[in-house]
Amino acid sequence: MVTATALEAELLELAGSVPDPELPVLTLQELGVVRAVHLHGGDTVEVDLTPTYTGCPAIEAMSMDIERVLRAHGMREVTVRTVLTPAWTTDDISSEGRRKLQEFGIAPPRVRGTSGPVPLTLGPPRTETPTTSTASTASTEPTAATEPIRCPHCGSADTELLSRFSSTACKALRRCLACREPFDHFKEL
Repeated sequence: MVTATALEAELLELAGSVPDPELPVLTLQELGVVRAVHLHGGDTVEVDLTPTYTGCPAIEAMSMDIERVLRAHGMREVTVRTVLTPAWTTDDISSEGRRKLQEFGIAPPRVRGTSGPVPLTLGPPRTETPTTSTASTASTEPTAATEPIRCPHCGSADTELLSRFSSTACKALRRCLACREPFDHFKEL
């Protein structure tokens, strides 16, 4: 593994400080999409950027913003490369990013803590604490599939799905049944 130079680390921090165009409350670093910076010579840099999903329409805006910031820092040539492997998951969102989403009124994604495909369970859109028998449960630790989606306003787990898509494809629209407030939920990937 190649160790980053001090300048590469500084450039990575600068690229990561760019606000996400769809969720400006988060930086690209907090979102976990800026993967690496490679310096070639003294003023040419290549940035590895992984979109939240393959067809993400914000990738162009992210790339242009990264180029602008790094050119302002003295880089003559900036190339932003889209890297799809390893794929981005919501587990890449930092704890600070999750805190900011919550403060902004968006329920952060639940932590999956696993790699591989996202398990899909079909059922009613209302989020309730699941009831499972202890004989069929290997672990009592909550997972993203069993942990309720909490209202970012009042913290209630009594929420319902209104629409699988909200202002962006990565969010769902939900409503809290306790405080009656609608809110976005950043879906787990």
